Amino acid sequence: MIIAALAVLGIVTNLFLRFAIHVTPRVYDIPLLITLAIGGIPLVGDLLIKLVHRQFGSDLLAGISIVTAALLDQYLAGALVVLMLSGGETLERYAVGSASSVLRALAGRMPLIAHKKQDARIMDVALEDVAVGDQLQVFPHELCPVDGVVTAGHGVMDEAYLTGEPFKISKTPGSSVLSGAVNGESVLDIRATKLAVDSRYAKIMQVMKTSEQDRPKLRRLGDQLGALYTPLAVAVAILAWLISGQAVRFLAVLVIATPCPLLIAIPVAVIGAISLSARRGIIIKRPVVLEQVDACRTLIFDKTGTLTYGEPTLTSVHKRTGTDGDESLMFAAGLERYSKHPLAGAIIKAATDAGLPQREASEISEPPGVGLRGIIDGHQVDICSRRQLLNRDPSASAFLPQHGGGLECMVLIDGTYSATFQFRDEPRAEGASFVKHLGPRHRFDRLMLVSGDQESEVQYLANRVGITEVHAGKTPEQKLDIVKAETLKARTLYIGDGINDAPALMAATVGVALGQNSEIITEAAGAVIMDSSLKKVDEFFHISRRMRNVALQSALGGMALSLIGMILASFGLLPPVAGAVGQEIIDLLAVLNALRAAFPPKSLTDY
Repeated sequence: MIIAALAVLGIVTNLFLRFAIHVTPRVYDIPLLITLAIGGIPLVGDLLIKLVHRQFGSDLLAGISIVTAALLDQYLAGALVVLMLSGGETLERYAVGSASSVLRALAGRMPLIAHKKQDARIMDVALEDVAVGDQLQVFPHELCPVDGVVTAGHGVMDEAYLTGEPFKISKTPGSSVLSGAVNGESVLDIRATKLAVDSRYAKIMQVMKTSEQDRPKLRRLGDQLGALYTPLAVAVAILAWLISGQAVRFLAVLVIATPCPLLIAIPVAVIGAISLSARRGIIIKRPVVLEQVDACRTLIFDKTGTLTYGEPTLTSVHKRTGTDGDESLMFAAGLERYSKHPLAGAIIKAATDAGLPQREASEISEPPGVGLRGIIDGHQVDICSRRQLLNRDPSASAFLPQHGGGLECMVLIDGTYSATFQFRDEPRAEGASFVKHLGPRHRFDRLMLVSGDQESEVQYLANRVGITEVHAGKTPEQKLDIVKAETLKARTLYIGDGINDAPALMAATVGVALGQNSEIITEAAGAVIMDSSLKKVDEFFHISRRMRNVALQSALGGMALSLIGMILASFGLLPPVAGAVGQEIIDLLAVLNALRAAFPPKSLTDY
């Protein structure tokens, strides 16, 4: 960063002295000489080390160009190359620091203290001082500090970021809780069952560290082209020198061969694509993903919030023979208006959509192990789970429908089973068409669905959207193992939206986060789709492909023109000064073409 800043200062000062004050060349070249001495020498030294290790990238030719520019008194050109090299290294260090910030975000999200109950008092203790068996209180909207079991209180916790389950989970005495889950509006007393370092959240942090260390090292497009172009340019320059016996031809060839189309045009195309993406609600966190996503051949989906909406929907009402399904729904909605149950919203919405009248409930209660109950229009209404119903009335099993996956609840009116409500996290409306077009339009060879949800739920979604390769019930560690194994076979794209997806996002060749649910997931991903839409994912694909095509046109076109200039220079038809002018024209053409990446085509989707 210091060298880049020095290069900018030197170039600006040179231009000011040269065109504003009109001093002599000996004076206005001083800032550039300082830049080359302080900034150029260390960079050239690093590049010499790469040369020893036979690493031939575009930056190596740039290092030779710095030396050549200094020998030809082309100090401004040399300073510009210093700026390009040092600026690229600064961006690379920023990318590494950004990856590490994921761990900082994870650590910052966890509370540093826990509320310990001791001798009828609540005292704050450091998280590392919590022992197994300690009684703790979790206040409303706080993060659960350790894994444990609820001992008192009723409420809900949002575990979606940790488990991938789409619903807020009811918590009653005996329920297990996970560290990192977000408590609802009620105070819960819990008994710690694990130390903080052994709890679920800490395990995810450990997996994150592993995935960061093993993150794929992606080779930039400019480096791939430079590995071919650099030896060719050097070979032509040396050959021209040997055949002619004139060192000036060596210099002339290298001047016209300076890889500015690689060092400038490709970054300009990338920056243009980043700008276009931002205008479309797509934030590019790691610019290299724009170069890589079109080369990915395996796409791995998370389920919840990615191919689904991430919220429960009442999908079916199975009424007992002789009962009224609308009456059951109306009574259940009237009771759920006073409940914090995670399925309450879905029931109320279904009743509203059906145009059922609202009913007032009274004498509402939620006894432990019994469910929710109240009085509506003189009738006792109970809402409970299948297990709670069978504990009270085993004979009810004869009337219950088969459990088809997802969540469900039972409705009893005046103590008699009336109906079963079944819920699912429904697929996105565009999910099937999006999945169907990925192979023919974007050349994905394999599509995989990897989720922490139960087998029936994951398979239900896979059948709906058309994915055949399914992995259900997977922990973040198992997701990471799957992604790492697939990335060894082919370049992978992973799409997810929860903290439990963060390790897999970092391990994939390209990680895309859907939505803004957590700063951790957005830091782990290479790109963030702000609108949580599969259509926007398709736009990202098209922006990336177009950027890559424009960048290749600019780079290869510039290299082809440079190659023509190199041949002319090798025959003595293009002296160094004319070569420098010719290279500037080539650079201008390459950059103007690269700017096209910032402007959208007529359409950015194809399904």
